[in-house]
Amino acid sequence: METEQSRRRATPALTAFARFALCGGGVGLASSFAVAALASWLPWVLANALITAASTFLATELHARFTFGTGGRATWRQHAQSAGSAAAAYAVTCVAMGVLQYLVASPGAALQQVVYLSASALAGAARFAVLRLVVFARHRSQTAAPVRTARRLPAPPVVRAEASVSPSVLCRAA
Repeated sequence: METEQSRRRATPALTAFARFALCGGGVGLASSFAVAALASWLPWVLANALITAASTFLATELHARFTFGTGGRATWRQHAQSAGSAAAAYAVTCVAMGVLQYLVASPGAALQQVVYLSASALAGAARFAVLRLVVFARHRSQTAAPVRTARRLPAPPVVRAEASVSPSVLCRAA
């Protein structure tokens, strides 16, 4: 059974990446179909923007709870930081799809999916680094094993004489 302390430890990078790929990849795959469906009613760029916003919110929650080991909901700050990395991912997918449209007059749905998913995977790898090193880094540093500090010894007691004493009196007392 998992202890409270083990849940609070930082998630190792390889495990975090596997969880990131599972959660983010699942959301990304669902998003690619959602973008394709929504693009039949709206311009593709707008459909991609709407789906990116919704999927970023969902993925950030999943990453906070499962991927990076926070065990709780993402804060608004984490959502805002994650949105910044998602904006970069959005730009990458838009550029990739624009290049596809430039190179191929009328690409089929399968080719569009391959290009979109490839661009998303590339952006996802960069996003993992940003989320791990920036967005959820504060949590990891707070929950890592406690840092041991040097033990402070108590200060020696201060003894004050109530009246001034001459050295000759001190020598006779000994």
